[in-house]
Amino acid sequence: MSIKIIAVDMDGTFLTHDNQYDKERFLNQYAKMKEEGIRFVVASGNQYYQLRSFFPEIQKELTFIAENGAFIVDQDQELFVAKLEDADVQKVIAAINQYPSIKKIVCGKKSAYINESVDEDYFNRLNFYYPKLQRVKNFDHFDDTIFKVFLSCDENNFESILTELKESIGHIMTPVDCGHFGIDLIIPGINKAHGIQFLLDTWNTPEGEVIAFGDSGNDYEMLKMANYSFAMENAKPTIKEVADYTIASNDEGGVLEAIDWYFNKENMFK
Repeated sequence: MSIKIIAVDMDGTFLTHDNQYDKERFLNQYAKMKEEGIRFVVASGNQYYQLRSFFPEIQKELTFIAENGAFIVDQDQELFVAKLEDADVQKVIAAINQYPSIKKIVCGKKSAYINESVDEDYFNRLNFYYPKLQRVKNFDHFDDTIFKVFLSCDENNFESILTELKESIGHIMTPVDCGHFGIDLIIPGINKAHGIQFLLDTWNTPEGEVIAFGDSGNDYEMLKMANYSFAMENAKPTIKEVADYTIASNDEGGVLEAIDWYFNKENMFK
């Protein structure tokens, strides 16, 4: 078993419910990755500026597939940026506006954007996931490259809105479950699997050398394409079905445990 890429989702996978991880254990593992020429790839729907903040000691060494594959940065160098045309952005906004209860964040390369009318508590909560977050009066125009929209729903309307948006704007942006009753609208074909394939091509790495970990709908394609895919115990049923194996939950450090299995040459597939 030869591995060159270890790709991890963050929320619900690598991070515990309170956004922590065993840093000492991971940094020891990361040192071994470097020795063996393995690249650690952070693959998340979250903003790039938030993701790098979790790895202050090594953030300039890592590779980030941010915004579900729309923004890829390797060792502090921008490799790929997706773009949604302005006209399509407005079509998507119009469709979302049919649901007044939905709160939305429009995500771009420079920043993310939220309506100025949202209350301070909600803004501060989302500011954690989007460190670069601007209040705007409306969503009519953005001086930015837009590549994703995040929607915050609730348990009662999540499934119906997800289904309806797939029908109404699925040809423009693909709605995916990103956990906690959130929906990411992503550009068709732009996802975590596309990001990993882009890196494989860029690095001239054989396709059979990827381990991936995830828990939610936006991890589906990545787990499906990885050679060794792991769903967390807390993962959605559809994710457990597509993954090769189910491991301990994010709160039990399942990802780090599986990485130890690999380095210790234990029977990780028992």
